[in-house]
Amino acid sequence: MKNRKEVIDYCMTFKDVYEDYPFHDENWTIMRCKDNKKIFACIFLRGDDIWVNIKASPEWIDFWRNAWSSVIPAYHMNKNHWNSLILNGVIPEQDIKRMIAESYDLVKPKGKQKSKRVTENR
Repeated sequence: MKNRKEVIDYCMTFKDVYEDYPFHDENWTIMRCKDNKKIFACIFLRGDDIWVNIKASPEWIDFWRNAWSSVIPAYHMNKNHWNSLILNGVIPEQDIKRMIAESYDLVKPKGKQKSKRVTENR
């Protein structure tokens, strides 16, 4: 996975997602969940490479940074919760897909919870 179209196509395989360009800049593609509009991937060109910002759970964020030199604290995002993937051929495709899928899982709608109704005996 080395180009924007491949990343977008993979992101579109997840349930209820859409592609967004909120910055009015064709360089920044934002992938969101439809129901809650939360971002799970930011795709952009920086230098000669496509970068993808993805959300990561605290248990995994440092693991990925230590595993691959092309996984770094996220560009323009909260570095405690987001990583940047530099798609320069260093990170194996299955790991790129896994990190994007984990990002989606972290932000996807969790489902509607049944509201608990308190009733009083009169």
